[in-house]
Amino acid sequence: MLAQASLLLSSLLPFSSKNMELKKSLTPTLLWGLGVGYVISGMYFGWNLGLQEGGTLGMAVATGLVIAMYLGFTLSYAELACAIPKAGGAFDYASRAIGERGGFLAGMAQNIEFLFAPPAIAAGIGAYVALFVPSVPPLAIAVGVYILFTVLNILGTNIAATFELLVTVVAVVGLVLFASITLPNFSRKAFTANALPNGWGGVFAAIPFAIWFFLGIEGLANVAEESLNPQRDLTRGFLLAMATLVVLCAFTFVSAVGVSGWEGVVFDESGLASDSPLPLALQQVGTEKHPLYNVIIGFGIFGLVASFHGLLLAAGRSTYEFCRLGNGPALLGKIHAKYRTPANALLLNMGIGLVALLTQSTAEIIILSAFGALTMYSFSLVSFIILRRKEPGLERPFRTPGYPLVPWVTLVIAVVSLIALTIYNPVSALLFVGVMGGSYVLKKLLGA
Repeated sequence: MLAQASLLLSSLLPFSSKNMELKKSLTPTLLWGLGVGYVISGMYFGWNLGLQEGGTLGMAVATGLVIAMYLGFTLSYAELACAIPKAGGAFDYASRAIGERGGFLAGMAQNIEFLFAPPAIAAGIGAYVALFVPSVPPLAIAVGVYILFTVLNILGTNIAATFELLVTVVAVVGLVLFASITLPNFSRKAFTANALPNGWGGVFAAIPFAIWFFLGIEGLANVAEESLNPQRDLTRGFLLAMATLVVLCAFTFVSAVGVSGWEGVVFDESGLASDSPLPLALQQVGTEKHPLYNVIIGFGIFGLVASFHGLLLAAGRSTYEFCRLGNGPALLGKIHAKYRTPANALLLNMGIGLVALLTQSTAEIIILSAFGALTMYSFSLVSFIILRRKEPGLERPFRTPGYPLVPWVTLVIAVVSLIALTIYNPVSALLFVGVMGGSYVLKKLLGA
């Protein structure tokens, strides 16, 4: 099967055409599905790794700060996306506001975020599926999923977005079902036990995993060119998706940790950090295996697939726009003549993602993706502030409420979070700076 998929992928490359445009097919409902779908895997795994850094209280404080940042960022980014509906997202906004250099750095940071989030999610898919079929290695499952969903994204945006909506709805139902099972077993004593194991410094160490709750919602901006009415529909998509995610985050955090404490959703039976926290919480409900245990695992797989598939879509558009405007190989900035999707960019992203996946370091991949996200958020907010002053006459169908307080407060939170991330993860910070700096030097050497 994998061999056949590989042959299909390789056959797609020769049919690219740089004169084609992305197909417009996204409705408001599909945009909501994409916005929630990009992010919903963060409810099913990854966030629990922040608990061993901050405990219940530290992770809760970090999550509160991150929610404030994302609310302000979503309002600001929605204005940018409606005013400048381009597939490059942050790259296009920073290029217009700051110039070529700023655009390149914002675009590279966005690429890093979108490139390294999918392999982390693929690892989570492998972990969840392995609970059903322990005889199959999780890594093999993750690789197969990567190839399968790259093909789906190449075949067409409308097909991909419709599938995304379906799996997102199922994933949301799964979280509601999980909360309905665990909340009646909530224990205040368990929830508050060892609430701050590493002191207040744990709050900052937990930030990248709190970001994982919401990382990727900005991917909606990258499909702006494919929405039927970007100026109207993107605003609705951003705000409704963010509201949905905040509610789901609160219910999932409280219901999962409240069963037996934070250690119960971090460490598995062997004492290792787990990529499947919700099944761990269900194991603590009652004295026997809960009859809906396997059902929740199934819903979890849908949630992980929703985010994985959606972020592949956003990453392909980001890489395509970045290279279409001369910041990378021209081949990656072309559209497939038949499917009108950025097939070449999707293939490159898959190759990089598979390499990252093979390292089998979920926490480190999440942290690297968070570096890209916070850098991109900072560039976007600076671009937003500059464009308000530089181009006051720019048509803005949606205007951010609370300006200038909202973008400035959000920018401060993003920068402080980036500094904290650097202090607590110096090796990952060096790797991120190396990739950013190296790519810019390579661009200059190649005369791009």
